[in-house]
Amino acid sequence: MSMKMKRSSLVSTLVLGSMLSVAAPSQAANWSSTSFLMHSGSGYKTVPGNTEYDQTIVTLEHADGWKYGDNFFFFDVSEPNNPNTSFYGEFSPRLSLSKISGKDLSFGIVKDVSLAATWEFGGVTNAKLFGFGFDLDIPGVPVAKVNVYNRFGESQFAPGEVSSAPQVTLVWMAPFSIGYSNWIFEGFLDYAWAEKEVGKEDNIVAQPRLLMDVGDLWGAPKQLYAGIEYSYWMNKYGSKGVDEGVPQLTIKWTF
Repeated sequence: MSMKMKRSSLVSTLVLGSMLSVAAPSQAANWSSTSFLMHSGSGYKTVPGNTEYDQTIVTLEHADGWKYGDNFFFFDVSEPNNPNTSFYGEFSPRLSLSKISGKDLSFGIVKDVSLAATWEFGGVTNAKLFGFGFDLDIPGVPVAKVNVYNRFGESQFAPGEVSSAPQVTLVWMAPFSIGYSNWIFEGFLDYAWAEKEVGKEDNIVAQPRLLMDVGDLWGAPKQLYAGIEYSYWMNKYGSKGVDEGVPQLTIKWTF
């Protein structure tokens, strides 16, 4: 590993650690939402090998907002009843520049600007991302965010080697109704540019979900959802030609 890469990795770790400590204030959150999800689908791809397999994933998701920003966290457990189970998680704190400064930083459809970070961990992934987040004001879409990062990652192909490249992340959540039924359309999309130093190609990860509020049918709205998620990954883990597209049955319990 070059001295430049070592220095970049050290700096990124220190910056992320600082943001994590600030993003965990002692005061209570202004709002929070925690969910358990279960996904089940066929057509996942191995890397290497590019062979298909079936998989069940259990996910814990948490989001909250506090005085100076917001946090998002999820943790996946794949095949929890299998000895070969695997784990993956992400933690994404953001600090609102308008809330910190007390000034209105909105412009156009942008209603707020934040300092943004993400830590991806588990399996063959260990990456730290730093950049800016933009909250968008879109009618009918209460959650619409664009985060623009510089990504510092390690490769499963060259352990210990660190590279960097840009990444853009879109996040959205839009509720709507059809007749007497209530639905949400939510998800995210990541576009990560190539990290040639460690053999990674451009890759896209997208997971849109369409879920019906089934709890509302018996008077318990916004608690139990069911529907479908489509998990798409072009060049999985940056591996050229390993493209994954999996329709998944999804159940989401929010409390």
